Amino acid sequence: MMLRKSSLAVMAALTLLFSSAAQAEAAKVIDAKADVAIEKFKKLVKGGDVFLQKVKGYLVFPTVYKGGFFVGGEYGEGVLRVNGKSVAYYNIASASVGLQIGAQKTSYIFAFADQYALDQFLRSDGWEAGVDGSVAIAKWGQGIDISSISFEKPIYAFVFDNKGLMANISLEGTKFTRIIPK
Repeated sequence: MMLRKSSLAVMAALTLLFSSAAQAEAAKVIDAKADVAIEKFKKLVKGGDVFLQKVKGYLVFPTVYKGGFFVGGEYGEGVLRVNGKSVAYYNIASASVGLQIGAQKTSYIFAFADQYALDQFLRSDGWEAGVDGSVAIAKWGQGIDISSISFEKPIYAFVFDNKGLMANISLEGTKFTRIIPK
């Protein structure tokens, strides 16, 4: 009974979070936050600046909020950049049920190494990781220069600047939806 009440409370909180986030931030605000996130990425990831210049385009989600207690979810807003220019704005959202607990604020960059993958993403009405495209979660360590990645996968995801603790990391089922910022 207690678990059920906790799950209902978490679902209510997530619903509130997602409904308040339904009003997209202004494009200028999203772009400014994305610029800060990209600079952090370049500082944290050796070769990050060269890597971003090599890819066909990349999505930047500067702030993604995740939370859960058996029932969880995440939400954030970001921008797609092609040749360094903002071309479209998206939100990222997912919901999940299972063994998970915690809350976290993080940043994502999804890099399109393949033009076909970028074109498919741009043509989609709503894109889902693992269904509409396979996303490789990039792992790097101290001293590894990611600019040397050979681009064997069409899309790479980078999770960085984590704050908080969330005992669940998965991008499967994460939905990307185009938004029109204020």
